[in-house]
Amino acid sequence: MIKTLKLPVLLALSLAMPVIAGATGDSKSWDFSVLLDGDRIGYHRFELVEDGDRRRIKSEAKFDVRFLFINAFRYRHNATEVWTDGCLREIDTRTQANGKKLAVSGATVEDRLIIDAGASETEFDDCVMTFAYWDPDFLQEPRLLNSQSGEYVDVAVESLGVQPVMVRGQEVDASVYRLTAKKLELKLWYSPDDEWLALESVAKGGRIIRYELS
Repeated sequence: MIKTLKLPVLLALSLAMPVIAGATGDSKSWDFSVLLDGDRIGYHRFELVEDGDRRRIKSEAKFDVRFLFINAFRYRHNATEVWTDGCLREIDTRTQANGKKLAVSGATVEDRLIIDAGASETEFDDCVMTFAYWDPDFLQEPRLLNSQSGEYVDVAVESLGVQPVMVRGQEVDASVYRLTAKKLELKLWYSPDDEWLALESVAKGGRIIRYELS
């Protein structure tokens, strides 16, 4: 069940468990170069720390699109998420896109995930997942939380079979999926071991954004 709260009366509770609490355990990282129509415009890095059934993922993105020596588009995004048993438990994100600032925060209080996106708060009783590209299990979900806007959106996923993809100069046979949602269309590549390898998205004007492992 989902409840949208008209007043941000639960802000203090939503921050009751600090997202950036330390954790020990196994770690993984993904360091992607981000390209726009083949030209590098920045990076998006992810670091995952696993401690039993608890996972903490931190990410940082920086894009700069230049036109005739002018910075035509500037994007910065920082996010920290905490997951337990495959469900989102805490989140803190900060985004700047050409001067527009967005912030999303949330935490689990009495088995309910409370998300504050600024104008209102939304309460979730069920398991919620974000667009967790690093975990292919997210492809099974009919709805996902947009960690940048706080919006809970319908998604559709289609398997495109196995296709070759270049990863750090080597060809890899990867499982490919197409994901579509509100104002979003992208493709994802995963290795036979379910490791995230690449991402491709259609941007405004039909331009192609691509993530390639550095």
